[in-house]
Amino acid sequence: MRLLLMSDTHLPKRARELPAQLLAELPRADVVFHAGDWVDTATLDLLESCSRRLVAVYGNNDGPELRARLPELAHAELGGLRFGTIHETGPAQGREARCAALYPDLDVLVFGHSHIPWDTTAAGGLRLLNPGSPTDRRRQPYCTYMTATVNDGGLTELVLHRLPPRG
Repeated sequence: MRLLLMSDTHLPKRARELPAQLLAELPRADVVFHAGDWVDTATLDLLESCSRRLVAVYGNNDGPELRARLPELAHAELGGLRFGTIHETGPAQGREARCAALYPDLDVLVFGHSHIPWDTTAAGGLRLLNPGSPTDRRRQPYCTYMTATVNDGGLTELVLHRLPPRG
């Protein structure tokens, strides 16, 4: 099962549209995750119409329309793994222990907010993944997103994709 992970798209404030490389991943993904800060409903409409399955949440920059359509925390069981998606997890310091305590029933937590790619495993086994942002690199050298595969109850082939600079 192929996964596509993104967050913090901030359209149309940080970019006019999603990058072509990211859009090309949509038909290949069995499940698409979006960890919030959409800003516009058009991006949600697009991902709902183009994704086989969408697991998504709202973020701190999302207004009432998006909050009415999306939860703060979403769950999905995929190939024997228990996933959660949320926008904010708090400061980087202590994140693993804090999230392991808050989400003891999860195997993988997909989050956003910082625009900083993150891949760590907490004591006890909770995997924390932040795909960064495909449209707003902030203090990072690249805009990013992630892909992964769920295979035999494990998360494999995790790739952080760096997007070329917008021209």
